[in-house]
Formats: sequence, C-alpha cells, structure tokens
Amino acid sequence: MTSLFWYPGYEIALNDITRAENCSLYDAGGRRYVDLESGVWCTSIGHGHPRVLGVITEQAGRIAHTGFSYSSQIVEESAREILSVPGFEGGRCVFLCSGSEAVEYGVRVARSAMNRPLMMTMADSYFGAYGAASTKQESDWYCFDWLQCSGCPESKMCDEHCERWSAIPRGSIGGFLFEPGSSSGLVRFPPRKLIRSITEFVEQNEGLLLVNEVTTGVGRTGMWFGYQHYGITPHIVALGKGIGNGYPVAVAAFAPGVIDRLGGETVKYAQSHQNDPLGAAVAREVVRIIREERLIERSAGISAVLIDGLEGIRERTSRIEQIRARGLMAAIELRDDAHASLTIQVQRELLCRGFVIARRPGLKVLRLDPALTIERQDIEDFLTNFEAVLTKGNRSGCSE
Repeated sequence: MTSLFWYPGYEIALNDITRAENCSLYDAGGRRYVDLESGVWCTSIGHGHPRVLGVITEQAGRIAHTGFSYSSQIVEESAREILSVPGFEGGRCVFLCSGSEAVEYGVRVARSAMNRPLMMTMADSYFGAYGAASTKQESDWYCFDWLQCSGCPESKMCDEHCERWSAIPRGSIGGFLFEPGSSSGLVRFPPRKLIRSITEFVEQNEGLLLVNEVTTGVGRTGMWFGYQHYGITPHIVALGKGIGNGYPVAVAAFAPGVIDRLGGETVKYAQSHQNDPLGAAVAREVVRIIREERLIERSAGISAVLIDGLEGIRERTSRIEQIRARGLMAAIELRDDAHASLTIQVQRELLCRGFVIARRPGLKVLRLDPALTIERQDIEDFLTNFEAVLTKGNRSGCSE
C-alpha cells in the first residue's frame, strides 16, 4: 500500500482481503476473519447484504447522480421514509456523502436559526474531519468537561448548588450538539440527568438540540438512536456510517420546527453528490431491512451475550480495567503500561486467531462494533479466544 495515504495512527494488518460476506472477511488464501468492527463502524447490516447490493445495481442502472436543476422521485420518497424514523414527518433532510458533512450541515442550519451566540457540546466529543464542528472555536462554542459529573451522588437534576453547573454560560447558549456515547471513540456515556438538565435549559432558551448519531445511530446502541436512552427529543439529527452500510451516504435530518425557524430561507451549502438518487435509495433500503428483519430487536440477545461475556472475563482475569458498552458498541480498557504494549499484543494475537477488532491509537482501549447481523457463535468464539489471549498470552506463534 505504498501509493496511499493511510489513516493516521493505524497500521494495515491485512492487505490482501479479497471479499466479504456479512461479518466474514476472506483473504487471498481463503482464510476467514470475523469483522468485529464493521469496517469503520459502517457495515451495520453486514458486508454485501444482498438486498443492498440489489438496490445499488438497480438504481445505478436507472440513474445514480443528478444535478442542480433536476432530480428523481426516489430522493423524495427516501427522504420521507428516513424522516419517519426519528419522528420528523413534515420536516426535511439532505443526503450527503459523510458523517462529517451531515454534522457540519446541521450546525450551519442551527446557526442560521439560533437566537444566542454559543453552541454547547461535551469536551470529549468528535464531530468530523473538517468544518466548524471539528475546530470548535471558543468564540462560537462552549465545551463542557463532564467527566467529573459521571460519579455525581446527587439524584436530582443539576442546579445552582453545583459550581460546575453554575459556571456554564447558560444565557449565551442557543444550541447543544450532543454525541450520545462515542466520546471520540472511547465509548463513554454522559449521565442521563446531566443531559436532561442541559436540554431543559436549552429549550427554555428556545434553543436547538442537535444529535450526532453518525456512530451511535441505526441500531448501534440497541435502539434506533443513542439519544433515545436519554429520553430527549432533538430538533436535528446527523446520520452517517451505518445508514449506508458501507456505501458513502449520510443524512442531516430536521424536525418541522427547524424549517419554520428558517422562514423559507435555505442554507448556503452545495456539493456535487448532494441528494444523489443512488445514495438515497441505499439509505432507504438499509432502514427497511432493519425494520423488516427486526435487527435491532435481534441485536438485544447478541448484545447480552457480548456484554455478559466480557464482564465474566473481567471478573476472571486481572487484565481488564473497565468495560463500557451499550448495545453492540463496546470499549474494553485494559490494565496496561503507558505504551499500550499489552493492548497492541492482544489486538495482534486476536487477528492471528481470525478476529478483527479496533484499537484506539496510543491508548489502552480496544473497541468492538459488530454488525447487527453478527452470528451468536462468532461472538462466543471471540469471547473464548479473547479470554485465552488475556490469560495465556501469545500461544499461537503467529506474532512475536
């Protein structure tokens, strides 16, 4: 791979994968690997889902790309179906190419409709590779460090008795951009009462609630959206990754009230593949598959096997510091040195045993994001091998 710029901080461990099916990867020699990270957390319903492949073939054969002056009804039909998932009937959405774009578009719309200068978010949030949401300039953003709130003993909602809460410039905040669980890939879940307290004052300010569901959406956390675990109702939702099941499409969705605030105005943003029929058709089919095959309900049982299994390994070994998980999104933090030596060894040994998992660069954290279609046996096999690696070390001889 000498002709490519690769992901910073990541190494190419397998450079000869020739095909994939559901959660199985096959190299040039025919060896199978279990993909427990869904690519870059994107193949929500497995690699090469036959219905998605069928839609790609059919729609590409009709019309894949449109222009500034013409479109196709498939885009409107797909928009209506996707807007129904978060309950945004009567609202609008835009089809884009990446989650970064969807978040940025949502922020631009919110800025146009906000009546206060600051957008609030959590300090450990990640919103994309470019744009205002990625830089979070102090003049426009208030970033709140919530980690000290995670162990708060108070059962009531946040109030002025808390110094950290009192320090929030609530009168200047016109919007809250929430990432419900990814925490820049570390899988952390802010306390429910904190998020509800923030959304309460934002709503009192007549502000907007935006949610970045690029990683946590499309069933990843055991519900359609990560925000549903908090009992809140957003105005803007950004979708990416799993909504295309590996095809590069994303969606920024807006509730009807946001459209009313814009007063008929549009947001100045245009790119060549905005509202392409092919991307729209793929996103719609992914939603239909998840609904019709009841994959979110199915994933509940698989999630229980995974999380219970990991907790059992943690209790039986001394190598796991913490497990943070919700649905089929899990982070395993190991007890390791400053160089993450054990973490690197464990990832490599698991790869030798046929399991692909993610490792956060420079950190002692392994991450699992299997597709909703993962087989229970694959999860059980992973757990067996993971415990063996932690307790026995490198016994296969495939890595040194």
